[in-house]
Amino acid sequence: MISIVVYPSLKETKRMKTRYTILILILTSLGSFAQPSGNKVIRLYEGSAPGSETWNWKEIEMGTGPGTTVYNVTVPSLTVFEADKLIATGIAVVVCPGGAFHMLAISNEGYEVAKWLNSKGITAFVLKYRLAHLVTDNPGKEMGSKNIGSDKFNKDIEPIVAMDIADGKAAIAYVRSHSAEWGLKTDKIGIMGFSAGGTVTAGVTMTYDSQSRPDFSAPIYPYVGSFGNPAVPEDAPPMFMAVASDDAFGFQNHCISLYEKWVTAKKSAELHIYRKGNHGFGMRKQNIPTDTWIDRFHEWLTGL
Repeated sequence: MISIVVYPSLKETKRMKTRYTILILILTSLGSFAQPSGNKVIRLYEGSAPGSETWNWKEIEMGTGPGTTVYNVTVPSLTVFEADKLIATGIAVVVCPGGAFHMLAISNEGYEVAKWLNSKGITAFVLKYRLAHLVTDNPGKEMGSKNIGSDKFNKDIEPIVAMDIADGKAAIAYVRSHSAEWGLKTDKIGIMGFSAGGTVTAGVTMTYDSQSRPDFSAPIYPYVGSFGNPAVPEDAPPMFMAVASDDAFGFQNHCISLYEKWVTAKKSAELHIYRKGNHGFGMRKQNIPTDTWIDRFHEWLTGL
C-alpha cells in the first residue's frame, strides 16, 4: 500500500495560523463588562433539542469582559433583553453570536449588541445555539487545530449548522408566538448574526416557514455555506450586511455573493463593505468606521 501525505504550502500554513490567531484574539480579548443579571432565560425546546438527544456534556463559560465566550452548548436558549417601555418601539431582534460553531462570542456579539439595541427601544433575544463538542481543557487551541475555514472543517460542521439553523427558526417562532408578552409587533421580528451566527441568520432567511420567517435579516460578516444553496424565497425579507474588505476569512466575498443573490431576485438588500476592520469587529471600538456599523443598521431598520 502506498500512503500519500499532502502537506499545506508554507503560504497556506501561515494563512491558517493568522486566521487562528485572529479568531482567538477576538474570542479572548479582555475588558470591563457587566454580565447580564436578572435577564429571563428561555429554553427553546421543552425536552431535548431534536437531533442532539444524547448530548450530555456541560456548558462552560470562559473569560471575562467583551471576550467572554461560551462553549459546549447542548440546551439552546434565549436570553431576553427587554427594551424600556418608555421608549419601546415594538421591534425585536434575535441576536446570534459567532464563534466557528464551537464557541459563542457571547459578550462582543451578543450581550453588548442587545444592550445597544435596548438603548434604541428594541427588544433583543440573544440566542445560544448548539455547538460542536470540545473535549480538552484548552478549547481555543483545540478549535484552532481543526483548520477553521478549510474544506474539511466546513464539511464536518454541516450537521451542526443544520441544528443551528433549526435553533434560529425556533427562536423566531417562539418570539412571534409570545410577542404579546413583550409588547412586540408581530411583523417587526428580525434576526441578526455574526460570522457563524451570520450563517444561522442567512440559513434561517432562506429556509423559513410561515412561523419562523424573519421580517428583516442582518448577517454581519457571515460565512455562507454548509447548508446548501437554497433559492431566495418569494417573500424574502429585506437584508442588511456589513463586513470589512480585509476580513481574514474572506467573508467579504460571501457578503458580495449574498447581496448579488438578493438583488438578482429583486429583493431589498443593503451592503456596507468597510476598508478595514478585519473579522469579528462586532461591538469592539477600534476608532475606525466599523465602529459605527450598528448605527447604519439602525438607520436602515427604522427606514423599512
